[in-house]
Amino acid sequence: MEEATLKGHPKARHNLACDEHDHGSFDKAIKHFIIAAGQGYEGSLELLKEFYQEGKIRKEVLASALRAYQAAIDATKSRQRQAIEDDLMHRAMLAEFVRTSPNGE
Repeated sequence: MEEATLKGHPKARHNLACDEHDHGSFDKAIKHFIIAAGQGYEGSLELLKEFYQEGKIRKEVLASALRAYQAAIDATKSRQRQAIEDDLMHRAMLAEFVRTSPNGE
């Protein structure tokens, strides 16, 4: 699990946070939950919201995690959108090539 965490897998980071929490290392757990939320892992964000509601973390900590989560989601959407636009452009160019080539070949 630690190797996956170091390679940037958000769920592995979340699971490490859960382990830290279960073993009483609340401060370490919060840091890992914040990182996982910043990588776009919704489960970590939800736990951070619960911790805030229970008075275990400050408003600023939750706000920072929310901003990082939203930035990760926006970045993912941007990459997906770009990939779709690239694919559509490629298809349009291919269709134009086929349409204008002799004998439609």
